[in-house]
Amino acid sequence: MLDHRAAGLTDEQALAIYRWMLLTRRLDERLGVLQRSGAIPLALSSRGHEAAQVGAALAFARGKDWWFPYYRDLGAVLVAGTTPLDVMLSSFGRAADPSSGGRQTPYNWGDRRLNIVARSAPVGVQIPQAVGVAQAAVRRGDPIVVYCSFGEGAASQGDFHEGLNWAALHRLPVIFFCQNNGWAISVPLSRQVAGGSVAARAAGYGIEGVSLDGTDPFAVHAAVRRAVVRARAGGGPALIEARVHRLDPHTCDDNHAAYRTGAELRAAREADPLPAVADYLRRRGLLTDAAAAAVERAVAAEIDAAEAAARAARPPAGEEALGPVTAPPAPAPP
Repeated sequence: MLDHRAAGLTDEQALAIYRWMLLTRRLDERLGVLQRSGAIPLALSSRGHEAAQVGAALAFARGKDWWFPYYRDLGAVLVAGTTPLDVMLSSFGRAADPSSGGRQTPYNWGDRRLNIVARSAPVGVQIPQAVGVAQAAVRRGDPIVVYCSFGEGAASQGDFHEGLNWAALHRLPVIFFCQNNGWAISVPLSRQVAGGSVAARAAGYGIEGVSLDGTDPFAVHAAVRRAVVRARAGGGPALIEARVHRLDPHTCDDNHAAYRTGAELRAAREADPLPAVADYLRRRGLLTDAAAAAVERAVAAEIDAAEAAARAARPPAGEEALGPVTAPPAPAPP
């Protein structure tokens, strides 16, 4: 694991990364329990992706930059400003859900207040949308950078080519962040990505391509921060591929034991980034057992409060269903 100081991070920032990762993991686990109990309809795990998501997201400016996350991006949207309560409101389908007022499928993150643009279910649709926002910002002279995340399966979609090609042609400030967990649902990387590397495709667009260990949040942060600084200065886009492990099935309705071997699953669990980061911090004297326990308690309390508030919140009323979808009727002529 890259030394956090070499990544340009202070001790406090390294500890913050661990807390963000822990919050992501425990919130993800709670959502899984709620789904299994029938309280919410869907759980879509980000376990194994936390280091990549948190390390990358912390390189962007919250409230200034724009975010086009994909459905497994829980850690990134938390860093961007989404709260555990916001996540719970979405999962319970409550009227106060900032993504859609309880209308959208959970995990299609969105929040106007935070410049997080909601996506829809088709894979890869957020890529050209992110490019469009970046081009609009350039035309306005707005020095933002756009975070655009996706899995390696999306790199086989036409939207991926069109988005990267346009961004490269116009030197747009987009960081294309591929979280490559080796599985496009049940299709392995060897049958999904020709050449075995998504980052290698950057050469075809004349932009920087970086492939790195996505279980190392400090290495991910350093690479993404360099790309963000360059993009903000007019240096154009970058394609960064973080190699991660999907520790859980694709969704709560999937059985990954049907297509992943026991050996592969064991290897993925052994590469879990959360205990690895905790061990790194302990070895450097930054995290004691008492401090780790305190963080666990604080995270649990935050999640408990969010769940309780979301359960108590009202669902949307039927007459609210079309409010943000259809325009009001035109007034009758005089």
